[in-house]
Amino acid sequence: MDVKRLLLLIPLAVLAYLIVVQWNQDYGQVATAPEAPAISSAGQAPSASSGDDLSVPANQQATADMAGSIPGQAPVSNSRDLVAVATDVLDVRIDPQGGDIVYAALPQHQYALDSGQPFVLLSDNQSRSYVARSGLQLEGHQGRLTFTPEQTEYRLGDGANQLQVDLTAQVNGVDVIKRFTFDRDSYAVKVDYLVDNQGETPVTARFIGQLVRDNSSDPSTGPKMGMRSYLGAAYSTPEDSYLKVDFEDIKNGNFENRDVEGGWVAMIQHYFTSAWAPPQDQKNLYYATTDSQGRNVAAFAGASQSVAPGSAADLSATLYMGPKVQDRLEAVAPHLELTVDFGWLWFIANPLFWLLDHIQDLIGNWGWSIVILTLLVKTALLPLSAKAYKSMARMRKLGPEMQRLKEQYGDDRQKMSQEMMKFYQKEKINPLGGCLPIVVQMPVFIALYWMLLESVELRHAPFMFWIQDLSVKDPYFVLPILMGASMFVQQLLNPTPPDPTQAKIMKLLPVVFTFFFLWFPAGLVIYWVVNNITSIAQQYFITRRIEADPNVGKGMKTK
Repeated sequence: MDVKRLLLLIPLAVLAYLIVVQWNQDYGQVATAPEAPAISSAGQAPSASSGDDLSVPANQQATADMAGSIPGQAPVSNSRDLVAVATDVLDVRIDPQGGDIVYAALPQHQYALDSGQPFVLLSDNQSRSYVARSGLQLEGHQGRLTFTPEQTEYRLGDGANQLQVDLTAQVNGVDVIKRFTFDRDSYAVKVDYLVDNQGETPVTARFIGQLVRDNSSDPSTGPKMGMRSYLGAAYSTPEDSYLKVDFEDIKNGNFENRDVEGGWVAMIQHYFTSAWAPPQDQKNLYYATTDSQGRNVAAFAGASQSVAPGSAADLSATLYMGPKVQDRLEAVAPHLELTVDFGWLWFIANPLFWLLDHIQDLIGNWGWSIVILTLLVKTALLPLSAKAYKSMARMRKLGPEMQRLKEQYGDDRQKMSQEMMKFYQKEKINPLGGCLPIVVQMPVFIALYWMLLESVELRHAPFMFWIQDLSVKDPYFVLPILMGASMFVQQLLNPTPPDPTQAKIMKLLPVVFTFFFLWFPAGLVIYWVVNNITSIAQQYFITRRIEADPNVGKGMKTK
C-alpha cells in the first residue's frame, strides 16, 4: 500500500516541482519594448564599445598563433552616428566606433501579441545592455578601430537577395574593410575583416567576437508561474556539443578557456539567441569573463594570421541574431540547434517536435497539430494503457468482494493481506495498475512541457476562438477547467481505493491539477485535455466490456 501511495503522489510531486523549484524571481515585472536608437544620437549613453578592451584573457597560455590581446581602448565620444541597416527580417544599428552591433530588432516577431512593435533582441540603453561586439586585433595598433561608413542608412531592396555594408579604416599603412553581409530571409550575418597590407613590414591580425550582456531579465518571457527557460551563455566544442555557462559561473570564473577547432559561442534566452560561429576549420579560443561594468562576456578569438607586405587576408565569422528555429540554427554551425533546449528528456521531445512540425506542415494550425499529435501518442501507448484499464475495470467490478474481504479480516491485517493477494492472483488484477497510465505519461508530459515552452514556432500562434497564443495561459481559464472536469470523469470510471487516505488523495487531484494548469501554456493544456478525453473513451469501452464478461469474478462466486 505504501508503494501505491507513492505512485499516486508522483504526478502531484512532478507538477509541484514545475511550479515551485524555478519560481520567477522577477514576477510581475515586464519590460517595455526598447526603441531603436536614432541614426545620429548625440548625448546618449556610452556605447557597448566603452569600458573594456576587446581582448582575450590575460592569463591564457595559448599556442603561438593564438597569443596576444588588444591592449588599449580609444576614448568614447558623447556623440555617435549609428549606421542603420534594414532587411526583411532584421533591423540593426552599427556603431562605427569598433563596428559593434548595438541594436537588433526582429520585424517578423512582435514584442507582444498585437502590439505592432518588433521584438528587440539587442539594445544598449539605460534599462538593458546586450550587444554583439567584434574587433580586429592588429599588430602595431592600440585600441579599437574607428570606421567610416559609406552611408548611414542601408535597406535591402525589393528583388535583391543580399545587402553588403562596408565600413573602412586605415591604420599604419594597412587598409581595413569591415564588411557585413545580410541575406534575404536570414538572421545570420557574415562579418569579414578584409585586411590589405600596403606597408613594408608584415602584420598579424586576429578576429575577436564577443556577446556582452548585463544581468537584466529576459524580455521574451512575461510574468508567469512555472519553470523558466535558460538565460545565460553556451558554448560548443568537439568535446562538448552543448555546454551551458550561466551568469553566476561567469562571475565566479567557473569556465575553463577552450582552445579548440571549430565550435560556437552563444547568449541564450527564451525563444531567441545570438551566437558567434567562427570558421569550423580553424582553431579558436573560447572564454568567458566580466567587464568593468559587471556585464557578462562570452567570446571567441580566432587564429592569428600573418599578412605580408602587398598581400591581403580575409578574417571572418558568422553572427546569428534571431529566433531559436532548429533548421536555421543548424545551417549556421554544427550543434547550434541545441540552443533549443528541451531539457533532460530531449530524446523524447525532439522526435515529438519533429512529428508536430510535420503535422503542422500538412494542416497549417499548431493547435490542431497538438490535437493530432496527442491522438498519435495515445495510440502508441494504447497497449500499455489497455492493460491498466483492464486491471482497474476488474477492481471496479469486484469492489464489493474486496470490501467483503476487508470486513471479514479487518482485525487481522496480515491475514487480510494474504487473502487480498490470493484474490488479485485469482482474478488477474494488478493493484498498482490504476497508477500506471499517469506514471507512464509523466515523461511524455514533461518532454511536451519543455517542447511547447521552448518552441518559438508556438509563440503568438493562434488556435481558434479565444486562444490566440498557444505559448501563454488560457486568458479565460476554460481549458484548465475542462482538464479538471475530465480528470473527475476519469475518477468515476476508476475503482474507489480501499484505503481512505488514497481515496482522499484521488479526490483532491483534479482540484490540484486544475489550479496548477491555470498558468500553463494553452498548447500544453490542449494536449492534456485531449489526452484525458481519449483516455475516458478508451477506459469506458474497456470497463463496459469487463463488466459484461461473466467470467470475471466467477472464481470467487463458486468459492
